Amino acid sequence: MSAQASYNSKRTTADEAIRLVRNGDSIIVPTGVGEPPTLLTALSEHRRDFQGVKVLQILAVRKYGYFDPETAENVQHSALFFGPASRPGGQAGWVDYIPNYFSEIPVMIRQGLIAADVVFAIASPMDAHGYFSISLGTDYTMAAISRARVVVLEVNPHVPFANGNCHIHISKVTALVESDEALAEVGMPVIGPVQQAIGSYVADLIEDGSTLQIGYGGIPDAVVMQLSKKKNLGIHSEMIGDGILSLVECGAVDCSKKTYLHGKIVGTFVLGSRKLYQFIDRNPMVEMHPSDFTNDPYLAGQNNKLAAINATLQVDLLGQCGSESLASLPYSGTGGQSDFVRAANRSEGGKAFIVVPATAKNDTISRISATLPEGTHISTSKNDVNYVVTEFGVAQLRGKSARQRAREMIAIAHPDFRGELTLAAKKMGLL
Repeated sequence: MSAQASYNSKRTTADEAIRLVRNGDSIIVPTGVGEPPTLLTALSEHRRDFQGVKVLQILAVRKYGYFDPETAENVQHSALFFGPASRPGGQAGWVDYIPNYFSEIPVMIRQGLIAADVVFAIASPMDAHGYFSISLGTDYTMAAISRARVVVLEVNPHVPFANGNCHIHISKVTALVESDEALAEVGMPVIGPVQQAIGSYVADLIEDGSTLQIGYGGIPDAVVMQLSKKKNLGIHSEMIGDGILSLVECGAVDCSKKTYLHGKIVGTFVLGSRKLYQFIDRNPMVEMHPSDFTNDPYLAGQNNKLAAINATLQVDLLGQCGSESLASLPYSGTGGQSDFVRAANRSEGGKAFIVVPATAKNDTISRISATLPEGTHISTSKNDVNYVVTEFGVAQLRGKSARQRAREMIAIAHPDFRGELTLAAKKMGLL
């Protein structure tokens, strides 16, 4: 049977496709805009027909109908990372959470530690050789496809066909649903003076010829906005966003000095504008790969001068970063922060930046604390942290003693809190 004949035989409706799901199944959904809205809407509308079904995803963009505490026993979201759609349910307890490093999710799926009975993913149109591209969310989805009983693709002409290890042959697909819905777009954040100050400190420490990993959030984007005058930058990141596109357009990123996958922009998911999605379509400069490749500290660390830029919520005087919870209340997840901090530490000339505003709630709370609040989820350990940057300066902690760390962290805290932090440090025997 030809690829086109196979395609035609597998084409169906969303309502029919979701009937391939069995009670108790785990459905793997890609990151962000890699999620298939038509399929997930149909699942939501018929969620009461199922029992014990879980939807596993690292970052949900839309809040579908199954985000519903009253039907969590029917279809329950199981977060690999909390975002705006899943966070309220996670904090209330009816959305479940699986702790993980982004780099290890594919490994856990292949080992059967994370169930992958069904895959729902959005994909590009099929090419002449019978292949689709899941370019927008390659992440852990390729591993799930290798394990799943059922693979359903939502084929959308707006999805780019990217290069890299992100292709699925029609023979591996159980069913196809066609849609023409516009892809979700995420714009660049508004940058205020605090973000701009932090971005300036980081940008000053990034050398020409560096390879960048840009985390998710306003401050990492603020760094990107101040790199336009740099030269010969490369990209090896989990997320490809519009900030990276802007650096390509201004000539700052050409990947000419990369020492691993020379000349290539490497990522595992895409989150941004229609212009960005069009940019990666069949672009020989861009490759999309699974997260156990992009986020592997050993592989990413083979890029010399790797600069990893990631945000946190709170840091203690030893440098422990609580990046994913407010005390014990879940907020986000580990994601790729730890992966890329360790990668930058391995890299020759690498630098790992943790960025954080010095205060919260109109300067009433210091984000630099003597100790992290009870129950805080530690994302980056004191042994891994390198640079911590606030709007008041830069603390380089790697190789420093506990006493030296305390002094450096107090120096970049908001001036209103330095006195009480100094007293706390003395009580702790750090000063």
